[in-house]
Amino acid sequence: MAPGDGHEDDLDGLLRRVDPDRWLSSRFVADPERRQDVVALYAFDHELARAPVVASNSLLGEIRLTWWREALQEIFEGRPVRAHPAAQALAQAVGRRKLPRDLLQAMVEARYRELDPAPMSETEALDWACGTGGGAARLAVQVLDPETNAALAEPGGAAWALGRRLGRDEGLRPAFDRLLGAARSAARGLSVAAFPAVAHAALAGRPEASELRKRLRVTLAVARGRI
Repeated sequence: MAPGDGHEDDLDGLLRRVDPDRWLSSRFVADPERRQDVVALYAFDHELARAPVVASNSLLGEIRLTWWREALQEIFEGRPVRAHPAAQALAQAVGRRKLPRDLLQAMVEARYRELDPAPMSETEALDWACGTGGGAARLAVQVLDPETNAALAEPGGAAWALGRRLGRDEGLRPAFDRLLGAARSAARGLSVAAFPAVAHAALAGRPEASELRKRLRVTLAVARGRI
């Protein structure tokens, strides 16, 4: 059984429902095909994030993550890709943008840490954030502006990911504050075209914000080119 059974074929609609922050930042990608590829990356990350959450035990979580590792193998080995909307969309994005396998693989590997119920240390949390949200942001930059240094987006994506964990572990607040500072500095080096890859970091650590406030914050971030 494929992970995510009951998923929506409309990935954009799915992302809007389950990941409204990054869906909002993707609205600032003007080119429809590039926006589609960015949405594919975020949908892939969403499916990886579901694995530790929906599995009833760590073994089932490992099976779900292995399913996605195998999907990556199919994509990069040129074999038929399994019939899952996120896998199919990711395959198209990889083909169009020549996305690197190592970053996509790292996104999968980072999720294995979530199968361990023990609290993350600060170092583990930072590594996890860079591998998940940070990796997705780097890949999004490669979709949006391949000439820009994609590493500049990693702190922004990581800060957004780590900010989402604060409700469960406020002990990570100092690490988050340092990471957000680094993200703000690095984002200034991104091109206008690449900036939507980190625009959602303007919402990092602000889960209480209303939808209107979120829209205003992201719009202002894009207009200024600053998180």
